[in-house]
Amino acid sequence: MSDQYPMQTPSRSGLERFLGGSPAGVILRLLVVSLIVGFFMSIFGIRPQDVVDGTIDLFHAAIRDGFGVFHDIGAYVLTGAVLVVPIWFLIRLSKARR
Repeated sequence: MSDQYPMQTPSRSGLERFLGGSPAGVILRLLVVSLIVGFFMSIFGIRPQDVVDGTIDLFHAAIRDGFGVFHDIGAYVLTGAVLVVPIWFLIRLSKARR
């Protein structure tokens, strides 16, 4: 094969472009990540219904309190940051050692 005619890769379907890969591969990755996240949520006593109820309560508070919801959002950000920031820091440390 000459350099004049580069090898063409098959074009990806609209669904594959939207999903970021083959549907089966994306579903498998989502299942694995969901399993891991669900395991850790269960360790901390967080149930799916708690997440749904918290989201509904957040929207009710937004409608009821207007700007008062920013207080709730701030509490959620701080609560999440307690877990997310140390994990991010450990990942950054592990990449810096390579």
